[in-house]
Amino acid sequence: MILIKNGKVLTMSHKVYEKGDVLIKGKEIVQVGENLEAPEGAQIIDAQGMWVMPGIIDAHCHIGMWEDGIGFEGADGNEATNPVTPELRAIDGINPEDNCFREARESGITSVVTGPGSANVIGGQFAALKTYGRRVDDMVFKEPLALKVAFGENPKRVYNGQRKSPSTRMATAAILRQNLIKAQEYKKKLEKGKEDPDKMPERDLQMEIMVKVLNREIPIKAHAHRADDILTAIRIAKEFDIDITIEHCTEGHRIADYLIEENAKVILGPLLSDRSKVELKNMSFKAPGILSKAGLKVAIMTDHPVIPVQYLPVCAAIAVKEGMDEMEALKAITINAAEITGIADRVGSLETGKDADVVIFDGHPLDFRSKAVWVLIEGNIVKKPE
Repeated sequence: MILIKNGKVLTMSHKVYEKGDVLIKGKEIVQVGENLEAPEGAQIIDAQGMWVMPGIIDAHCHIGMWEDGIGFEGADGNEATNPVTPELRAIDGINPEDNCFREARESGITSVVTGPGSANVIGGQFAALKTYGRRVDDMVFKEPLALKVAFGENPKRVYNGQRKSPSTRMATAAILRQNLIKAQEYKKKLEKGKEDPDKMPERDLQMEIMVKVLNREIPIKAHAHRADDILTAIRIAKEFDIDITIEHCTEGHRIADYLIEENAKVILGPLLSDRSKVELKNMSFKAPGILSKAGLKVAIMTDHPVIPVQYLPVCAAIAVKEGMDEMEALKAITINAAEITGIADRVGSLETGKDADVVIFDGHPLDFRSKAVWVLIEGNIVKKPE
């Protein structure tokens, strides 16, 4: 057992303990409070003068899929040969020995939602991983988490270059719709097959995952920067009654009223980067504060390797500088990120029964000078003072 004592504990779920304790048994948190007694034989970590918070979560990145410093050999995020590849699974392309996993956990990022890029209209399946482990099978804790789809410039550019469809936004939307319709038909065949085995259709890996989307077992994770693309994504989700998260949402602050009306789930970023393409012309660090103050639950992401994953807290800090409430910024990289991506049963806050993913900073977590001096993932101490 491990008892973290005397720290300023940010639970991110209910309250802040000015001098609080966190008791860990095995992989789980068993108690959070004040003046907790250390069980016999427990390891005690004195966090006096330090900040204790849940492990930080990157709600959208590509860690392990574009490996650090390798180039093409380590670039496994886009199968840019077919605009429809829902059958692809992130866990089959992630290298756990990517250096960036170490950099992530040493900076307090303990969970990542990672998956395919945005070359394809339907790109493949995201997964949620811990940033500690020797093989993906030990790191993954939710898979499939979501199905990646992409609107806007990227699919257009990739397939126009191949002289294939889509080369317009109309075609992107039509391809997604057509495959959702195809999945509806496959779902009907599956239902008939349950009643009559002779009518069971041949297995189709593409359609199997699309049916999970139709059944609302997983959401679509919709890459959309520009306001019109965001609204197209929402329109299609409503047509098929499917769950959706809006990824990037670069111009979301320009249509905040519509996002509120649609109760949108928003994952913002990357913001600490250049305006490398037309649809980023209205990118602003003011966006998280604008959307949060409008009443939306907001997460902030790095889109690693666009922004190196270890700088996620820096992104949250700049959002505060540009108008976001400090506690909301912390939620954007912890509990909000967990709730929006569907992993809050395991991570995102310090609560009894949740995974013992804990970070202890030597200063305020949003002060870029602060260091994560202790990091625990599922009760394992993966970083401690040197």
